[in-house]
Amino acid sequence: MEPKATLKLVHDEENGTRRTLEKQGYHFVGLHKHSAVKTCFWLWKSIRGEGNCYKGKFYGINAHRCVQMTPSIFCNQRCVHCWRPLEAFTVGRETKLKKQPIEWDSPEEVVEGCIKEQKRLISGFKGSPKTNRNAFAEAEAPKHAAISLIGEPTLYPYLKGLIQEFHSRGMTTFVVTNGTNPEVLREISPSQLYLSLNAPNESIYKKVAHADYWSRINESLAEMRAKRGKTRTVIRITCIEGLNMVSPEGYAELLKRANPDFVEVKAYMHIGYSRKRLPREAMPSHSRVKQFASEIAEQLAPASNYKIVDESEISRVVLISNRSLERLRLF
Repeated sequence: MEPKATLKLVHDEENGTRRTLEKQGYHFVGLHKHSAVKTCFWLWKSIRGEGNCYKGKFYGINAHRCVQMTPSIFCNQRCVHCWRPLEAFTVGRETKLKKQPIEWDSPEEVVEGCIKEQKRLISGFKGSPKTNRNAFAEAEAPKHAAISLIGEPTLYPYLKGLIQEFHSRGMTTFVVTNGTNPEVLREISPSQLYLSLNAPNESIYKKVAHADYWSRINESLAEMRAKRGKTRTVIRITCIEGLNMVSPEGYAELLKRANPDFVEVKAYMHIGYSRKRLPREAMPSHSRVKQFASEIAEQLAPASNYKIVDESEISRVVLISNRSLERLRLF
């Protein structure tokens, strides 16, 4: 399979961006270093038997058995709330910065590299008295891949094959996309498909994403509707106080186009490079998120069975669904 087009990238090794990401815990894998894996806070907690992430609460994922990875550190948007450095690894048709073509590793190479690196990263837990022995043994045989670490995974030309490779190893997959490549969504069948929808209309989208893909995002919403019943679907709304926590009716209209199984309404978190762009006050409280989620659910309610079914206060996220609670945890 050949890529449909050669992607160009902004990739300046001299500015130390890659080294900066490595210091932040990103571990690059594969020959061409466009893929990365990183252990998260909740993996540490879970492997010690001290708790699980909200995805575990909502969907039954064990954080200590989850490989958090990306096959593409590049992104085609410049979202103000993103924790990564926007100056690096940003791609787009309009860029006039230094360019060079990408060479891509195969799905087999990416998956093998990520699993191998994950096992190396958790090896230090083996000797800790705080480690839960059963959890550590399970962690050495990961069962889930969260394709959501950094960048936009649909820019990787072999995403369909990557998902199939994880599935062939008995693993489930979550894919998180910004919805800018609907033709890719048409091809893939992960265990669960997320679409980040961070604006109720085009004008706010441009303020949040600093990109011009609104029509493609709307096309992706339609693709999600078509996948209903084939792949579990989720729309994630990242709430930024003073910017996009407006027009619940606008979000509701977009959600109706996608008809997702779940809607996650989650607070923007004031971390990483986003702190250079947004004030701490842009991070809403859990109560504020819950209020906004209720307003969206109310706008959906007249024509659907959507309602709030769960929440995680520590992660400041509320789950809306039109499915019964007993059907949430399928993994």
